[in-house]
Amino acid sequence: MNKHHTTIKIASLMATTLLITACSNKVDTMPDRSHSPCGDKPNCVSTQDSRADFNLAPYPLKGDVSIDQIESIALSFPRATVATKESHYLRVEYRSKVFRFVDDMEMRIEDGQLLVRSESRTGYSDFNVNRKRADALRDKLLQADLIFADNH
Repeated sequence: MNKHHTTIKIASLMATTLLITACSNKVDTMPDRSHSPCGDKPNCVSTQDSRADFNLAPYPLKGDVSIDQIESIALSFPRATVATKESHYLRVEYRSKVFRFVDDMEMRIEDGQLLVRSESRTGYSDFNVNRKRADALRDKLLQADLIFADNH
């Protein structure tokens, strides 16, 4: 087999793998998991999980914050699309730039708090991508004066 043929075969295999991976990330419906703790894989963070590796500090809301205000900030991140939106619930999908892997961030307004849960849809570890995004969301919500800086 010549070098050119091998290169074409490898490129074809990579393209097929990428296509299969991208297609497997499609989810039409997903149950609301905003109250659920994370599983055991290090690819999830949640305000509803008490374990240190998975826990996010509370997001205490200031006054009457709407899901529309939360949505505006959540969509300010790259490659974000709304998957589900209800009066007090929002699920935003974030796609990675190269392989198009999907992370789901769920946000629910409840009892003066914003519940946040962010998890990678595929893979074992997310290399703290979801925690970094949740922390960046907190920073943007603070800048917009929508949440308190601490658990007041």
